[in-house]
Amino acid sequence: MSIQLDELNPEVREEGLDTNVIVKKIPAKVGVGSKIFEVILWICGIIPGLIFLFKKINAQKHFDQLQQKIQRNASQIDNYLEQRVIVLQNCARLLDKAIDLDKSTFENIAKYRAGNNDDDDARNEVSGQIENISRNINIAMENYPDLQAHREIADAMQQNMYLQREITAARELYNDTVNEWNKDIFAWPTKKIVAAKNGYTTRIPFIASKEIKEKAKDVFF
Repeated sequence: MSIQLDELNPEVREEGLDTNVIVKKIPAKVGVGSKIFEVILWICGIIPGLIFLFKKINAQKHFDQLQQKIQRNASQIDNYLEQRVIVLQNCARLLDKAIDLDKSTFENIAKYRAGNNDDDDARNEVSGQIENISRNINIAMENYPDLQAHREIADAMQQNMYLQREITAARELYNDTVNEWNKDIFAWPTKKIVAAKNGYTTRIPFIASKEIKEKAKDVFF
């Protein structure tokens, strides 16, 4: 048997490795073997067939509850995003600069909080827009250092930092639930059969925006 990891002959990438989330939803599918498996259970007797039927009912209940949990986690993120938008708007007015906020940003956040949209990509896009607003405000404050001493502005930026930490924590919780979903829809036989029947696919976790990734590479000191 070959050695999968050989510490004596390592492959070293001096340039490092920049990883990205692959935005691709993989559907849960089952083949003929799964159908034969179910038929065999019923052929073996009504009891095995009924047991598997109850397991499928429980699997469906599990997925229904998991979807509600994902929706609740996503709504929590959107709540923090909405609060952050309000804080940034107030800060922009205090700075008295022409930092415009697209009305659609507020509308999209309200739509997600109402549970009317399950588009993770669109939610990521809104989050990226808010990051851009925050960056523009920071740039304005850098251009006018005296503004940083303003008590109301300092309080607003402190709230902004607090909400960003809360958003990060909420995203981790959301991604944990998404990871559970992505794992369970491929758990054969019961859950995968139910997932395939309902046409379930994997879900995309939250992704850091391009601006945030580039900012993380900056030299701060």
